[in-house]
Amino acid sequence: MANRDALRELQSRLADRLESAKTSAVSAEWLAVQAAGQSLLFPLRQAGEIFSVDGVHPVAYTQAWFLGVANLRGSLFGVVDLGHFLYGTPSATGPSAPSTEARLVAVNPGQDHPCALWVDRLLGLRGQDAFPQSAPPDAQSPVYFGPRHTDARGHSWQEIDLQRLCSQERFLHINQ
Repeated sequence: MANRDALRELQSRLADRLESAKTSAVSAEWLAVQAAGQSLLFPLRQAGEIFSVDGVHPVAYTQAWFLGVANLRGSLFGVVDLGHFLYGTPSATGPSAPSTEARLVAVNPGQDHPCALWVDRLLGLRGQDAFPQSAPPDAQSPVYFGPRHTDARGHSWQEIDLQRLCSQERFLHINQ
């Protein structure tokens, strides 16, 4: 029970920091997450609210990476297993057995895409100062892959352009 309370507190603090970063001159530029063992960065202006993974309802005859729909604050959102969509690796924990660290990150409502991305873990907020090196995506990368950043410890982070991701034909066609 203490772990659940601690995780809720962490989620609440991250959501507060995310909101304050959007409205003030904070140096954070990205929400850092992990999906399919990969470290990813979502631009703060494109990321929306963070939710627990409770209440995802499966939808028949959809792609394996489309986990279903969830009622988030009174609106229906399609839920996509981001790791499965990007890398072909289903989340180790899905709606049938969610991890206490898994979260749904809604795409910013201003993007006009009512979807939420299932991520395995939230890793906090990051600013440009956390990444001494950056490289543009290579020619074979999907159009929604932004620059690849390397932190001071040599760990690689892939930036994901959520607006471009949600506009892709493959992403929009959830039926099998």
